[in-house]
Amino acid sequence: MKRNGILIVDDDGGHRVMLETLLTRWGYAVSGEEDGEAAVRAVETRPYDVVLMDIRMRGMDGITALKAIKARNPAVPVVIMTAYSAVDSAVDALKSGACDYLVKPLDFDILRRTLEDALAHSREPGEELGKVPGADSLPRANASAPGPATPGIVGASPAMRALHEMITAVAPSEANVLITGKSGTGKELVARALHQGSARSGGPLVIVNCAALSESLLESELFGHERGAFTGADKRRNGRFMQADGGTLFLDEIGEMPPAMQARLLRAIQQREIQRVGSDEPLTVDVRLLAATNRDLAEEVAAGRFREDLFYRLNVVRLHLPELRERREDIPALAMHFLHSHAQRNRKDIKGFTPAAMDALVRYNWPGNVRELENAVERAVVLLAGSHISDRELPPAVRTAGASPPEPAAGAAAVGNSGEKNGRESLEDLEKEAILRAVRAAGNNKSEAARRLGISRKTLHLKLRAYQAD
Repeated sequence: MKRNGILIVDDDGGHRVMLETLLTRWGYAVSGEEDGEAAVRAVETRPYDVVLMDIRMRGMDGITALKAIKARNPAVPVVIMTAYSAVDSAVDALKSGACDYLVKPLDFDILRRTLEDALAHSREPGEELGKVPGADSLPRANASAPGPATPGIVGASPAMRALHEMITAVAPSEANVLITGKSGTGKELVARALHQGSARSGGPLVIVNCAALSESLLESELFGHERGAFTGADKRRNGRFMQADGGTLFLDEIGEMPPAMQARLLRAIQQREIQRVGSDEPLTVDVRLLAATNRDLAEEVAAGRFREDLFYRLNVVRLHLPELRERREDIPALAMHFLHSHAQRNRKDIKGFTPAAMDALVRYNWPGNVRELENAVERAVVLLAGSHISDRELPPAVRTAGASPPEPAAGAAAVGNSGEKNGRESLEDLEKEAILRAVRAAGNNKSEAARRLGISRKTLHLKLRAYQAD
C-alpha cells in the first residue's frame, strides 16, 4: 500500500538513526528530524501517516510541536516517546491530541503494534480499519465559536476571532452594516448572526438577492405594488421592506443594484418610509438594514457605478470576511463541521479524514471559498463506502493539491525482516546498520556521522574498525 511515511523526531541522534533503521527494516518509508520546529515544518511540507516524537527536545519541545502539528493537520496521528520519569507529560500529550505514548527504552514489539494501530488512521478505502486513535480530538462544528452571537460560524483563526468580536459588539446596535468578502465566504451567515444577536431577533429576517432580479422586479420586490400597477399585478402586494418591519432586511449583492434603484433605496433609508409601486402614499417602516457585496464599493463609487451617499449610509459598520486561503488554520474545523452535517443527512457513520485527505484540503487554494469546501466534503461523503474520507474521494483539483508521497526508502523491501532472530531484533545488527546508514547519509564524513549519531568520532572509528574485522 502506498504510504506517505513515518516522521521520527528526536534530538538524540543515535536513538533517531536507530529508529529510522529499524522502521526501514519493517518496510516503512521513514524521515527524521532533530527538533520540534523542524518537525512542524516537515508536516507543513507533506502529509505523514504517523509522527513518532520525543517529548523532551532542545528548542521546541514535543508538546508544543504536537499542538502545532495538530493545528495544521489534526488527522495526523502523533505518538509521543517519553522516559519513565516524564509519564505525567505523556498524559498532557494525550490531552493535547497525541494518539498514544511509548516509554523509553522502547519495547520493539509494543512499538510495532502501536504504529500499526496508528496507521489504521491512514488506510485507503477497502482496507480493514481499526479504531482510529485520537478521532475524538478532531475539531467539531462551532467548537471554537466564542459566544451565542455567532451561531454556525466556524473558525478560530486571528481573522475570525476578530470577526466574532465585531459581531458580538455590533449585533445589539441599530447600525446599518456592510458585509464584504468574496463569493462563498459566508456573508449570509454573518447577517443571520447579526440578526440573532440583536434586539430584533424576535422579528423577521428577510433576505433579498439584488443580483437575481431585474430593475422593475426588484422595485416591486422591495417596496411592493398596488393592484393594477403593471401587467400581472392583480392584487396589492407588500414588499420586503414591509415584510421585514420590526426586524432585519438583508440585501445581498447590493453592488449589483441599478442606479435608479439606489436612489429609491437611499430615500427609504433616510426617511424610513417607502411607497408601493403605483401608489403615492408613504408607508413608515422600522427596519434594520444589512447589506453584502463581493465588490469593492469604494472603487464602484470612484467609477460612478454606485452612489457615494448610499455607500456611506450602508457603510456605518463594515465587516469583512477573509478568503478561505487566508485562514487555512480554520479548514480542519470547517471540514469536520461539514462532514458531520452531511454524514448525518446521508445516514452514514463517518469518523473523519485520513492525513493525506486533510493535507490536501489545507493545501488547496479554494477559489470558491467555504461554499466550495462544503461541496467537496459533501461529494466525498456521498462517494465514501468506509469510515474515513481519503484523498480518493476528493475532487481531482483538490486531490492534486496534496503533496506527492515519497518513494519508499531505498532497500527497505530488500532488507525486510532479515535482522530478526527468533522474532526479536538483534540489537547488535541494528546498531551496525544504523551506524553504517548514518555514515552513508553523511557522505562518508565521519565527523558529521558521529554528530548525527550523538557519539564521539573516536567511538565511531572503533565501531567501524570492528565491522571491518567481521
